[in-house]
Amino acid sequence: MSSSAPKTASGSAGRQLGSDLLTVVARLNRLANQRIRLPVPWAQARLLSTIDDHGEARISDLAALDHCSQPTMTTQVRRLEDAGLVSRTTDPVDARAVLIRITDDGRKVLADARRDRAEAIDPWLERLGPEDRETLSDAVDAIRRLLRDVADNSTFDRNSTLDR
Repeated sequence: MSSSAPKTASGSAGRQLGSDLLTVVARLNRLANQRIRLPVPWAQARLLSTIDDHGEARISDLAALDHCSQPTMTTQVRRLEDAGLVSRTTDPVDARAVLIRITDDGRKVLADARRDRAEAIDPWLERLGPEDRETLSDAVDAIRRLLRDVADNSTFDRNSTLDR
């Protein structure tokens, strides 16, 4: 990436924005994760976050969202269930199926992990000047709007699961 590239949202620089954003977010996540000890393995923390974001879902839907096999997801869900972080409930649309939902303990573990990860990068954020921190705050707001738009226009629907 050249520092001489124009900082615009159009043209080739705009087409690279997605790649740049994903790259720096991944590096920031690694930085945070390297400096803390998660209360659960990373894959399970990610699954808790997915369930928290999407709400209760079938194992097959969770597997599709995580791009893994249903047996792999079943194993991850069972581990979280054994730890009391998720529970199974009957699907009101299809009594033969179950839905996975996050428990209060699961929400607490997820909140603790998010807080610990934030505390790992807060000292670095504090080193930035006020303008840079304001820019990052504005960027977080823009990313939240983007994610709301994605969620509002997503094909994932809890009442119309992927495996039907």
